[in-house]
Amino acid sequence: MRPSGIAVDRRIPATTRRCLVARIGIQLMMLKEHVRDQGIVPVLERVKETGFEVVEVSQIPMTEENVAGMEAARTNLGIEVAAISSKTTVPPGSDDLSLADDFDLHVEHARRLGTSMIRIGMMPMTALRSPEAFDDFAAEVDDYAQRLAERGISLSYHNHHIEFAKREGTTLLNRLRQQAPHLRFEIDCHWVQRGGQDPERTLKDFDGVLDLVHLKDFRIAMPPEEVLDARDSGDLETFSRFWQGDVVQFAEVGEGTLDWKPVIEQGIASGAQHLLIEQDQTYGRDIWESLASSRRHLVSLGFESLITTGGQR
Repeated sequence: MRPSGIAVDRRIPATTRRCLVARIGIQLMMLKEHVRDQGIVPVLERVKETGFEVVEVSQIPMTEENVAGMEAARTNLGIEVAAISSKTTVPPGSDDLSLADDFDLHVEHARRLGTSMIRIGMMPMTALRSPEAFDDFAAEVDDYAQRLAERGISLSYHNHHIEFAKREGTTLLNRLRQQAPHLRFEIDCHWVQRGGQDPERTLKDFDGVLDLVHLKDFRIAMPPEEVLDARDSGDLETFSRFWQGDVVQFAEVGEGTLDWKPVIEQGIASGAQHLLIEQDQTYGRDIWESLASSRRHLVSLGFESLITTGGQR
């Protein structure tokens, strides 16, 4: 059931959304060091070889070289860009682009890369200082959402766990939804779980305003030997740090606790056009092995046709 009192912007009719074929891809943020060291085109060639055709662009510098490389990969490799990323503002001296300073450039990049979606990875920390500061952020992002919509581009907000904190009787995520009715959403399943909510139910609650989903598993890790040894030696601080925080890990899809088939089916039913594998840390495992593992699990669940056109049946 949709939270009461929330205005829903249905610029894309439900019947149209459900006729669109959802695609599963990857978050390019996981490969940012590879892009830095090798260049964007070789990395996208490896993405294709690994069995993916869709990427979401985040934490990749939007230089002319990188944008042109992604354009070429679109044409030569069939790589689809699901969405590009932005921030509302950036600190003075930052090289990052922002909607405040580079609005038209974001529109240009989206059009060159063939996407109609821009997403914001998180709110500025200043928005957490007070209800008034949060509402100011909501008003600002809603204005950008309206301006982008006029250019045929949707703006989505990506959650972490902090958005499930309650303030004045409602979660920050629901408050944002109330205060920014033109904004759409990218729901990250791991952070929903870490925030104490159920991913499948949350995706259902966001039916009508959902464009993007992050497929990131939630793993409970066994304590390593050194942590157990620390406890036995009386080092309770090291043990407590693991027990209270490090016990939760980001995991490959299928190697954590989330039940992915109903989650993905609900995401698609709620209108998501792209579902992106993302893993913030791999804990020493090679990222390409992690991506291949996630892909194998999704194929085993019957989703290969959403990953590659060659897998369509």
